[in-house]
Amino acid sequence: MNEIGEFVKKRRKEAGLTQEEFAIRSGLGLRFVRELEQGKETVRLDKVNQALRMFGMQAVPGEMKRKRSDDEQ
Repeated sequence: MNEIGEFVKKRRKEAGLTQEEFAIRSGLGLRFVRELEQGKETVRLDKVNQALRMFGMQAVPGEMKRKRSDDEQ
C-alpha cells in the first residue's frame, strides 16, 4: 500500500491541498488520510478507492508481486 500512499500524497500536494482539505473533499477521515500517506499496511480497499477517485484512479485486486529474498539473488 505504500506506493498508493505516496501517490496520494504527491497528487494531493500537487493539487495544493492539506491533508485536512483532502479529507473533507474526499469524504474521508483525517486519520485515514494520514495513515494511508504514512504507509499503513492494513487499510480498507473501499476507502483507498475513495481517495484515489479524487484523481480519477482506482485500485483493483491483482496478482501480488513476490519480493525476492537475499538468498534468491
